[in-house]
Amino acid sequence: MKRKLLCCLIFVIIAFSFTTFADSGDTDTPHGLEGWIESKIGNLHTIWLFVIIAITLYLLGKGADILVEEAVTLSTQWGIPQTLIGATIVSLGTTTPEAAVSVLAAVQGDPDIALGNAVGSIICDTGLILGTAALIAPLPLNRKIVNRQGWIQLGAGVLLVIACLPFVSLERVFSDGGRLPRVMGFVFLGLLVAYMWQSIRWSRDSDSTMETDQSHDESANTVLVVVKLVIGIVLVIAASSVLIPAVKIVAERVNVPKSIIAATLVAFGTSLPEFVTAVTAARRGHGELAVGNVIGADILNVLFVAGASAAVTSGGLEAPMHFFRLLFPLMLFILVIFRVGIFVSGDQLKRPFGVILIGAYLLVTILSYKITGG
Repeated sequence: MKRKLLCCLIFVIIAFSFTTFADSGDTDTPHGLEGWIESKIGNLHTIWLFVIIAITLYLLGKGADILVEEAVTLSTQWGIPQTLIGATIVSLGTTTPEAAVSVLAAVQGDPDIALGNAVGSIICDTGLILGTAALIAPLPLNRKIVNRQGWIQLGAGVLLVIACLPFVSLERVFSDGGRLPRVMGFVFLGLLVAYMWQSIRWSRDSDSTMETDQSHDESANTVLVVVKLVIGIVLVIAASSVLIPAVKIVAERVNVPKSIIAATLVAFGTSLPEFVTAVTAARRGHGELAVGNVIGADILNVLFVAGASAAVTSGGLEAPMHFFRLLFPLMLFILVIFRVGIFVSGDQLKRPFGVILIGAYLLVTILSYKITGG
């Protein structure tokens, strides 16, 4: 019964997010829902924009509180470790809208945005978000699950790079770049299904090893928890989608350079749901959920975001030369830093390692702008 409910919950999250975001885009709004929102609030007075920002910040925090609380409750009721809940349900909920927006961009003729979005989110999730969460509070580690999911996380990053290599002309990869073929998009989606199914099997195996303070609640209570969890996910996603355009418009009105906006606000915006969820989890003492959320989001950025985007594009996703010269090496660098940190850490990711992760993220960001001249 538990596995059936978990499958249903995963399906509901995917279906809801894709329906919401797919219906929000058109050919005149290349940024999907956020672009549409920006066009609607662009003429509002600045005072009203500040009101919108204040309301969405409140809703963002409230949604994150609900999401974390209900995810922990679900973990207790079903006897599933928080890390595994974070790596599946929570990460799927915070990543699915990003996948929908990337698919929309690919369909509308901007496939390079989809791949850049996936790679950039992995860098931001692993460096900035997990590092910030570790600074707030030491993050407990379920070493068995973190090692297992963590190797999948690193393997997904390596697989993405290999899949984009032009094997017929490897000597020109740093000048001509490569491409993620459409067929590999379908392969990634197949691996996504396998990953989710295997995670559900692992959740069953965890029953015998995880001690819980309460038995399973009645089905009605469980359904209520699931409904609240979905509400929390929706609040986080909806508030993020309104907050970023509002702040962007205010920044432009006070003459913040567009290059700065693009390098900070827009790039960070797609990872905001993961950020607020991880920070809230750490603040409320549920660090395992934060770790699982980031690991799961990285895996889904490859298998789900890049996979779905490539699958809907006849020519696949282009990976220009700067991906191989810069973005792919930096992505693998930060993933390796995280793996080394897990290896040397005991039962917690402590604050000093949070500083290292944030330092690695800042180094990656500085290098990217130095090399590209941005």
